[in-house]
Order: sequence, then structure tokens, then C-alpha cells
Amino acid sequence: MALSLVCKDCNAQLRSVAEATQHNEATGHANFEESTESVLNLVCSTCGKPCRSTTEQELHTKRTGHTTFQDKTDEAVPMDTETQMKEAAAALKEEEQGGSKAEAPASSGEDDVLVEPTVNADLLQQLQDMGFPKNRSVRALHSTGTDNIEQAVSWIVEHEEDADLDTPLLIPQKDNKEDKPKLSPEEAKKQAEEVLRKAREKREREDRELEKVREAEARRATKELMAAQRQEEELRLKRNIEDRAREKAEEARAREKIRVKLEEDRRERRRKLGLPEELSEEEKAAEAAKKAEAAKAKVSRALPVKPIALITQLRDVLVGMKKAYANEDERVKACWATLLKYCGNIVRDPNEEKFRKIRLSNAAFQTRVGSVEGSLRFLELLGFDKDAGGEFIVMPRDKVSVETLNAAGGELNNALTNPFFGAL
Repeated sequence: MALSLVCKDCNAQLRSVAEATQHNEATGHANFEESTESVLNLVCSTCGKPCRSTTEQELHTKRTGHTTFQDKTDEAVPMDTETQMKEAAAALKEEEQGGSKAEAPASSGEDDVLVEPTVNADLLQQLQDMGFPKNRSVRALHSTGTDNIEQAVSWIVEHEEDADLDTPLLIPQKDNKEDKPKLSPEEAKKQAEEVLRKAREKREREDRELEKVREAEARRATKELMAAQRQEEELRLKRNIEDRAREKAEEARAREKIRVKLEEDRRERRRKLGLPEELSEEEKAAEAAKKAEAAKAKVSRALPVKPIALITQLRDVLVGMKKAYANEDERVKACWATLLKYCGNIVRDPNEEKFRKIRLSNAAFQTRVGSVEGSLRFLELLGFDKDAGGEFIVMPRDKVSVETLNAAGGELNNALTNPFFGAL
């Protein structure tokens, strides 16, 4: 048994003969055929509204916010096409008879005559070009009473569920308004430009809002990332502290074991020598003095004493050179780099005489060092002196001080790398 009717002209599925009749009146299609396929029936769980297509379902969700639907397509009742056609024929006959009776008093005046409302023909054509049926477009233009096609489209979308949306609209002739005069080309162009302007402004507003949302999301993501990084760094530091504490505890236990072992060995040796296990007062004093001497020697090796007064003099010379050649930064830095090389060579091999002897007339020396005021004073503070003939400056082997040369090298390196050297 048939479950629906199918329009062979547009493939639309219809539930009954009555719907096929309405489809014929709206579209003019008259080629229908029975089908065993049920019409899609999606029923809104919230309000019970039936939707016959996914498009209608989406429109309903957009307007109401309802998102839950039950698919009752399989619950369709088989059609009795023959009975429905008889009922439709009877209804049509009654309608014709009622219409003929109603025509008598209509002749008394034109006010009771029903006519199709007059609407803007251009807008009607535009709506039809968009795919909207004529009857639906006429209803939209008449109901909105406007020449704005956007309002007409909005009205059609809002009244998508109306049962008589595609039924021809008839109104009393007295209520029919004459079509508004057509716009001139200039007015039409102006109106189109206004519509485009409003659409552009709306799009720009939406873009700005979207950009704000994106920026806020980016800031939020950045904050979360930074917070996660800080938390990870704190956990890493905490783990490092715990590991270090554990290592120190293990080292302390290991040292204690070694101390106990050494103490046991010492007692064993004294027992074998026939001596008391405990040290005498004299032995304890000698042991303490030995440990103090070893500690003092260790500190002396680890922290060499720097010649403070000489370092101050060397720094003052370098500061004076920087101020004197404030506009010749490259020249004074070349001089400092050469002096640093002199110091490094002597520290690496203090017995090599060529590192401790410089010819004053050497062209490279004069270009890089000798021509810079203060450079010879710096070399004198390091221990260089002119020889008897005045041709060389020489640092005697007995005047070589590694501590002084290292300190001078530190000051030179600071002057070369620190942009704020001598600023205070």
C-alpha cells in the first residue's frame, strides 16, 4: 500500500491527496505517483513540531533553540488514495457551490470582490529568481508592506511553518493598494548602495567582534601557558632541591662510614703497636695543628690574593683612555685587545723572553698601542721598563707576577665587553 505521493516534476514527497492538491495550486505540477517510501517525519521533543526535511529542522532549531528530535518516519500510516481522492472531489464540489452562492451578493458592489494584492513587480521577480514560489513571495511583500527585499526574505523564513504559506493570497478589492511607482535608475542605484553599505558595516562589526574574541582567547591561552611554565619551573626547582638534599645526605653518610672505618683502623694500628687506643693530649694538639695548616694551604690556593691598589691604578688608566678616546671606540678597543694578548702570552710562558720584550719602533705596536695615550703607563704598571738604549721595553723575569697579569687581563676583558665600563 502507498505511504506517500511523489511529484514527478520536482520529486517532492507528499503525505496525502490534499497536500498534492495544494502543491498543484502552488506550482502547477500535476504529475503525481504513489510511492512506498514514507515522508521524513522529525518531531521536536520539546514542542511537538513536525519537520519534513533537515532544512526545516535546522530552521526550527535556529528560531527556537530546540535541538532534540524524534524520527517517526517509520510510524507513517498507509494511504487510502482512492478514498482521499473522493473526499477531495467532494470538498472541491462544495467549495464551488459555496462560491456560486457567494457570487450573488458580490454583484452589488466591488468592495466584496477578492483579488490578488498588488505588489512591487520587480521585487516579486527578484524573489522568484531566488527560488521562492510566487504565492509565498506575494504574501511576504504584501505582509511587510515594504520595498526592502531583505525584510521580505526574513518574513518568509519566519513564517516557514505557516500551513497556507503557498496558498494564493486574496484580499478585498477595497483593501488593495496600487503598486508604488518604480524607482528611477539613480534612486535604485542609491538604494542598492545603501543596502551594500549596511551589509558592509554589519560584516565589519562582526569581524571586529570576532577579532576581539580571538585576541581574548590568545591572551587567555598565553596566560595559561605562562602559568603552566611557571608551575613546571617550580616543580623542577623543587625536584633539584630534593635531589641535592638527598645527595648531601648520601655524601654525609658515606663520609661518616669512612670516618668510622679510619677510626677503627687507627685504633687497630695503635693496639698492634702496644699504644692506647685514644690519642694523648700532645698527639691531639699535633693532629689539630696539622689539619689547620692543611686548611690554610687549601684556602690560599683557592683564593689567590689580588693586588688591590695596583688593580685600582690599572682600572683608572683604562677609564682615562676610554674618556680620552670617547669618539674613537674602535681604536681604543684595538689597543686593549693587544694589551690583553701581551698579558696572556706572558702568563702562558713567563720564561719566553720574546713575550716580555717589545720594540718601541715596531710599526704594529705604534699603530695599535704606542699611539694611544695611557698605554705605556699601563705597561709600566705591569712591570715593563725601558732598556738602557731606550729601544725596547722589557719585563724582567723576576718581575713577572701572574696574579698581577691575571688581574690586568680581567680589567681589560671587562673594558672590552662591558658597555658601561667607567660610567660610574
